[in-house]
Formats: sequence, structure tokens, C-alpha cells
Amino acid sequence: MATTNDAKSIEAILFDAVGTLFRLTKTVGDHYAYVGGEVGLDLDAQNLERAFHTACKQMPQRAAIDGPRENDDKGWWRELVDLVLDQVAPSLSEFDRDNFFEIAYEHFAEAGVWELYPEVPGVLEKLQPRFQLAVVSNFDGRLRFILEHLGISKFFAHVFVSSEVGADKPDPEIYRRALKLMKLHPNEVLHVGDDPERDWEGATAAGLSIFRLDRPKNSLRDLVTLLKS
Repeated sequence: MATTNDAKSIEAILFDAVGTLFRLTKTVGDHYAYVGGEVGLDLDAQNLERAFHTACKQMPQRAAIDGPRENDDKGWWRELVDLVLDQVAPSLSEFDRDNFFEIAYEHFAEAGVWELYPEVPGVLEKLQPRFQLAVVSNFDGRLRFILEHLGISKFFAHVFVSSEVGADKPDPEIYRRALKLMKLHPNEVLHVGDDPERDWEGATAAGLSIFRLDRPKNSLRDLVTLLKS
């Protein structure tokens, strides 16, 4: 479930975002189909879902750079959406692609698109008085709006997103840069996440303790129990 240094040495807890704190209300395919309808396109949700996961695997892993990435990584998301549309609607015009992307980009920052896992508010309330809390995510500046919509932004002293930090998980550099900005050492920080490669391997490589979130086998409530021991 977890690998930790002495729990008493932990000063801060980093949380992954999607899949750890919150999730989409429906599948990505369902949301993309909704966006298609908004711009007059009739696209199948299941086809979109399959295309999205295929496109994610096609996107190359990026090396860390000094400083933030251009345009808050909006170009990266456009490339991903184009790969999706290449599979489900290859003859779509550039005008329709532009419309689809712009609506989709705004859609995934809106209230109601994401939902918290049920235990999250209670867990954060228990942890915040004892630890400095932060988010580390392969996301962009829209994440701050999402955290605000969900009512949990108040719990986090820092929000580190890959578009601004200039490094993506599982590259341990994203964790190192977060620790540098927080002025903490690796043995003082625990990372919580659900992804074996991006969260568990990446944070371990940076020297952090980790909590392996693996729903439904465990939940964030187990993190609270662990830190009491």
C-alpha cells in the first residue's frame, strides 16, 4: 500500500489530481460526444473513447525544459484532439476541428464535468492541520479552476502543473522542482497517486515516500490511518 520513511519526518503531502482527488462524471468519449453535438457533429461516444486512449499512447513523452511550456500546453492538447479526430472523423474540415477543440478545451474546465471522490473533503480536512498539502499533476492552468469548482482549492498551499513546471510525470524532475519550490527535502514529503508509472515510480525515483492508491482495494481514508501510526 505504501512505502514511507519514518511517518514522523513527513512535513508535506503531494497529491496527484485526476484519478486521485477527482474523476470525470462520464467517460472521455461521452464528454467528447457532447462537445461534438455542441458544434453540430454526430460522433459516437464509444468510438471517441477508444480513439482517445489510442491517441494518448501515441503522444510522445517529453523531456523536461527550463521554465513553463508555451501557451500553457494548449498546443499539446490540440495535437491530442487532432489524433482523436483523425480516427473518428478523418474528413472533418479544419474549421470544424478548430471549433471542436476550442469548445472541448473550455468544457473540461467547467463545473459539473468533474466530481470528487466521496472521501476527499473529509480526508483533506484531517490532513491540512498537520501537513503542508500540494497538488502535482500532468495538467495545465485549468486545474486551478477545477479545484476551485470542486471546493478543495483552499486545502492546497501549492498547485504544480506540468505545463508550468516544464516537466511531466513520470520524469522525477517534476517532483524535484516541486520540492525545491516548497523548500523541502525528499525524506520530508509523501506523494499520493493512483498511477503505477507516473506516481509510484516517478516519485520513488525522486526519493519521495509514496502511498499507492489503488481503488477499490484501498482509499484515501487508509492514508489517514497510515499517518496516525
